[in-house]
Amino acid sequence: MKTRIHYGWFVVATTFAVLLVSAAIRATPGVLIVPLEREFGWSRATISGAISVNLLLYGLMGPFCAAIAERIGIRRTMALAMVLLSAALLLATGMSRPWHLVVLWGVLVGSGTGMAAMVIGTAVVTRWFARRRGLVLGALTASTATGQLLFLPVLARLAEGDGWRTALRVVAAAAVAAAGIAFLFVRESPASLGLRPYGAAPGEEVGVPRRGNPAVVAVATLGRASRSRDFWLLAGTFFVCGASTNGLIGTHLIPACMDHGIPEVRAAGILATMGIFDLFGTTISGWLSDRWDSRMLLFTYYGLRGLSLILLPDALVTDGAGLNVFTVFYGLDWIATVPPTVRLTTDAFGSEDAPIVFGWVFAAHQVGAGVAALGAGVIRTRLGDYHHAFVASGMICLVAAMLALLVQRGRAGSGVAMSAAAT
Repeated sequence: MKTRIHYGWFVVATTFAVLLVSAAIRATPGVLIVPLEREFGWSRATISGAISVNLLLYGLMGPFCAAIAERIGIRRTMALAMVLLSAALLLATGMSRPWHLVVLWGVLVGSGTGMAAMVIGTAVVTRWFARRRGLVLGALTASTATGQLLFLPVLARLAEGDGWRTALRVVAAAAVAAAGIAFLFVRESPASLGLRPYGAAPGEEVGVPRRGNPAVVAVATLGRASRSRDFWLLAGTFFVCGASTNGLIGTHLIPACMDHGIPEVRAAGILATMGIFDLFGTTISGWLSDRWDSRMLLFTYYGLRGLSLILLPDALVTDGAGLNVFTVFYGLDWIATVPPTVRLTTDAFGSEDAPIVFGWVFAAHQVGAGVAALGAGVIRTRLGDYHHAFVASGMICLVAAMLALLVQRGRAGSGVAMSAAAT
């Protein structure tokens, strides 16, 4: 019996909830840095080092996660990620040494969030939707913003009032709930319910998940993709994206605000406000990527982000209208780069390889995030402020804007996609 609402929308809603919780967990270090610094006497560089490991593993898990999802299923992958995160967070409440932070937050939480990242969202979109992919992907990407919006102010108040351990227990409980929701509602493919992907025309070819060892599939796909210049351009620009978002602002904006006398709860509110604007900005970006040249969208996003970061140090000093303008301006642009990057990846490498290729591109994103998280922590420890970190990040965003224009949409990767299909 046919339903009026395609089941793909239920899968997307569930995926949104899982990604939302994962995003809230990834945002948690912003409210933990200063409390850990005060309780244990760990330096900003030491804490940032563990966060850097987390961000690196978060990205490096991406391509293997896409292959694992093809092997054991999207539902099991999501549920397993949430259970791992919950266990790691609860164990982290008992840490007392820097290496505990590296193992629990760096390795375990990094791996868990890597399994519940936008790579899995890309797999859901390509499997369940033949039309409106950009819009759906934009909405899923915006889950990162919504996670910040819902959790960060609450976590900041908990960390300030009841302690950082209570904050970790709250997100651990949310991860358990997300695991249950994923296991109940996610289905592997439209075919498993006797459906076709949303918007697929009669007779339109529908992709079939590949089988094989996930590690071999991921590495083989990287080997094919790496022969394309487009892959390196997309990976390079996404490296900059990670460095200027998760690594720098996501990790260090709250401590930077506190350095300038802005209370932690208010600083968390600034990030949450960015989340509100990013929810709209990224969803609109997905809609635009279905209609406009994605290269020009990336040029615009990276250029505007670079200018905003260069002006951020002055905005923090004045703590007035300038900081409010930055909050709105940067928020609209926070992760708007994801939908056009996924669109360019799919155009260049084909829908079959796109989730795994994007996984490798996303790995570059998190390498950039890890480098920036550690680098900004070292700069703050040695120089006493974040000024040079913000300005340097803004400059490399301007470089990324120019590189985005060099991507040859749908041309350079076509041969790679064909060889993948032949394989």
